[in-house]
Formats: sequence, C-alpha cells, structure tokens
Amino acid sequence: MADIRVFGAGIFGLSIAWACARRGAAVEVVDPHGIGAGSSGGLVGALAPHVPENWNIKKQVQFESLDAAEAFWAEVARAGGEDPGYARGGRLQPVTDAAALALARAREGGAADLWQGKYSWRVVPEDDFPGLLSSPTGWLIHDTLSARMHPRRACAALAAAIRARGGRIRAEPSDGPALEVWATGAAGLEELTQARGRLVGTGVKGQAALLRADLRDAPQLFAEALHIVPHADGTTAIGSTTERDYDDPTATDAQLDALVETARRLCPALRDAPVIERWAGLRPRSRSRAPMLGAHPLRPGAFIANGGFKIGFGMAPGIAAMMADLVLERTDRIPEAFRPEASL
Repeated sequence: MADIRVFGAGIFGLSIAWACARRGAAVEVVDPHGIGAGSSGGLVGALAPHVPENWNIKKQVQFESLDAAEAFWAEVARAGGEDPGYARGGRLQPVTDAAALALARAREGGAADLWQGKYSWRVVPEDDFPGLLSSPTGWLIHDTLSARMHPRRACAALAAAIRARGGRIRAEPSDGPALEVWATGAAGLEELTQARGRLVGTGVKGQAALLRADLRDAPQLFAEALHIVPHADGTTAIGSTTERDYDDPTATDAQLDALVETARRLCPALRDAPVIERWAGLRPRSRSRAPMLGAHPLRPGAFIANGGFKIGFGMAPGIAAMMADLVLERTDRIPEAFRPEASL
C-alpha cells in the first residue's frame, strides 16, 4: 500500500515522489501515458537563472533550486544508477548594443551579491569563446550558474531512483488509501479552468529540435529568445517557440524551421549539423505564471504541484523539498505567490 500516490510522471511528479521516497515513504507514481510523456519528455533542458536584479521570491526559490541541483541530481544518479545528463557548464549571451553593455556590467555586482558569491555574471570578450556565438558588440555575458539537463534521461533517472527505494510507477492506481499529489501538467490546469469557469492555467505549445552536433564541452547559448543546449551524448538541442494558438499541440511546422535557421545563423558550429529529431508539446503555465503548489482546489485532502512552464526542471529540487515537507510533515514553506489561490 502506498503512503503517497503521485499522479503524473513528469518532472514535478517524479521529483516529489523521489523526495518522499528518500525520506522513507512508500511511493506510487501513476501515469497512464508513461514516464515523461508530456512536456517533461522534451529536448532542451536549459536550467538558466533570471537576471540578477529586481529580486523576488520566485527568483530566490529558483536560485536555491539551481544551487542545489548538482547535489540533487548526483544523489538521484547514485540511487538509481542512471545518468540524468546534468552538468553546470554556464551560459553565453550576446551583448547587442552600448546600452545593453552598460546594463550587463551593472548586473555583475548584483550577481555577486544575490548569487551569494558562488557564481558569476561577467561581461567577457567574444574571443574568449571563439566560434560559438557572434555578438554585435564583440562582448558576451558569461554566467556560471546556468546548467543543462537532458529531460528524458532526467525523468528516467528519477524513475530508476524511485524504484530503487521500493517505489512503484504504474499506469493505473492501486487499491487502498494514500495521500495524493496531482502533478498532471496541462491537463490538470485545463481541469481546473473548466471547473472554475475561468482561466486558471493552460498549456502553451513549444517546438524544439535536436541536432547532431557535439558541443558537449561548450556552455549553453541564449540569443534572440532561443536556447541552444549541448548535451553530453553529442547532440545539441534548440528551442523553443511559445504558442498560445495552435491546431495540433504535438505537430511541428515552419515555426520550428525558422528556429533551426536562427540557431545556424547564431552559432557557426551548427551550420551544417543535421536535424535528427523534431518535437512539440504543451508546457503547463498557471495564470499567475508561478508554480502552483499546495492544497488541491478540487480534491479535499489532496495536493497539487503544477505550472512549471519553462522552469520546471530548474525549480524541481526546491519544489520537491517543499512539497515533501508539506505532504509528509505538514510543514508549510510554500510562498504565497506559489499557492493555488494566486491563480484562482
């Protein structure tokens, strides 16, 4: 019999299940579609921070999660014997003009303070990273907090760790009572919206591509709202679009073609790299744009963890710990901005 039954085998559901299992709970993860079947089975895996200024609770939780990620994923790998594809390789961004250069340099001090002296945000010459990313000014922003994750491998690693602790991952729930956590992504937000008769959250479509280009030792790149993320298996992911209007949530089209062309223009190493996979799916975005954590609005006695949108993997270590505290120990550390009421 499960103590904790988690509905949804995406990054939130699996990471919360793992956090509970490692504290000794009997855990069951339920998903009829399988592990990482939704947006958590995508390609990109950019774990990147917000800019180090105008600090708020969302940025603080994200920083703490990014800071904890190396230890979190190392423990997951040890427990289950699967490599999640995590590496903190930093990130490069082009500096587009003189005003952007002044702002980037001003943020160097903010990063030193807000990132607690552990990581840097520095303006560096483009020549420090030859052939990776062109910049109109010849300057790049280099931060050392950003990391990468292979989304599918991360989900598989979490599943292996959960099973190693005696947890089960099933298509249908077993019989018997259990504390429930609902981490069902875009479908869960749609259920809330229908029940409330007003927008609570929705799925936002994203398209991404995987290229055969071995940049595994390079930092990830971010330019013109495009993430370029090298993975350790000799592939490089690019993405993603942000689409609120669409006919087919899993179809790719000319919008992805345009992203590929932009990536080739920005990064010379990708100019002749073949596309080996195209992907599209829905990312769950709450109305408040923050993760939705706490008591489930529709299911008395149950809990919800949803709305990760583009930062689900980056915030997973912190959110998993907060939810395990709440579910197992009734210790509530969830910020007001993250509670379901913020979107209701």
